[in-house]
Amino acid sequence: MKRLPPLSAKWFTSKPGRSDTFVASTRSSKTSGAAARRAAARDAAIDRAVALHAEAERRREGGDHRGAAVSARQSVALFQQHEGAAHPDVAAARLELGAALELADKWAEALAEYTRAAKLLARYARLHNPDIRRLRVKTERALSGANRALGRYSVAEPHAQRAIELAERYFGPRDLDLAGALNELGMLRKYQGRFAESPPLYRRALGILRYAGLADNVEAASIFHNLGGIEHARGRYAAAEPPARRAVELSTGALGPRHPRVAADVAALAAIVEARGRYAEASRLYRGALTVFRRAFGPQSYEVGVNLAGLAGVEHAMGRSASAERLYLQSLAIHRRLFGPRHAEVALTLNNLAVVQAARGNRAQGLRTARAALAAFRAACGARHPNTVAAAANVTRLSAPPP
Repeated sequence: MKRLPPLSAKWFTSKPGRSDTFVASTRSSKTSGAAARRAAARDAAIDRAVALHAEAERRREGGDHRGAAVSARQSVALFQQHEGAAHPDVAAARLELGAALELADKWAEALAEYTRAAKLLARYARLHNPDIRRLRVKTERALSGANRALGRYSVAEPHAQRAIELAERYFGPRDLDLAGALNELGMLRKYQGRFAESPPLYRRALGILRYAGLADNVEAASIFHNLGGIEHARGRYAAAEPPARRAVELSTGALGPRHPRVAADVAALAAIVEARGRYAEASRLYRGALTVFRRAFGPQSYEVGVNLAGLAGVEHAMGRSASAERLYLQSLAIHRRLFGPRHAEVALTLNNLAVVQAARGNRAQGLRTARAALAAFRAACGARHPNTVAAAANVTRLSAPPP
């Protein structure tokens, strides 16, 4: 789940009042008229910034990340010009810009926007304004998510913890932003390999949504997605399938089958179906998700890379090793371009590619690839992460003489 519904635009803007005083002199009347015109122009510019902010949100939710980024940048510029660079409306607009940049796989740029928003909001930390407090919670969640995507798990963790702390302190145990923060920490724990800690966080978040009457909402779909994902990561495939299917059902009902958020749920279900040995169904699901992601984000996007690797696994399981190797190499190229050589996604793709290469009779190349995967896992996740342990076992297996 990327994030729960964001703040509405223009939380803090108050238009200047009009003076009722009339000074009976030509000069004063002209000055007053000029001031009124300036105030009216400022009001119009701020209204335009608000409209652009809302437009950016609509475009992002509709999958148009390019249009969303354009609108969000314009909103930031107008708020800065007419309210000042340190106004909280600027922070809200920067959060929306960061969300659009994330969809474009521009996590470093998104992180920079979130960092600017956090520095701006730090000026208002002592204020009791509930809207500023909510912005602070959302900013901490966003900082955690962006750092997690970049593989900076130790940097992400204090932001996720801080988001939970602030949400509970300011808004209580049943607040929707608390649900979002709990969900973010649950995702982070999965990436850290601390699998047992994720389900209680997800279930608590889901309980908050149920209390708010949102158990059948698209946001609940995101939590069901993650509940299925953590069970898949733990190897509990039968337990993973029901929440994954519930996620697809809810998101499809809310957004339609061609929305990228639905495609993400479909792809997660595909991985579970694959693990349960239903390869034809998994292939169909992966291919459908790829069609949506290519249309929404382009052929070199992160989501395309992930699903090419998923489809490669299915092809390998079905005995189509040449096709699997080709798909893994395509996925690897995308992930290396986005993240560099020491990211968990790169490591995972390398590890799976090594298995395919060895299966195709190129054991020496498979061993070299497996060693590269192990080095990447150690750099990204640490020596004790389950994926690092599995990669080390793969290197050991490929280093032994063939049977």
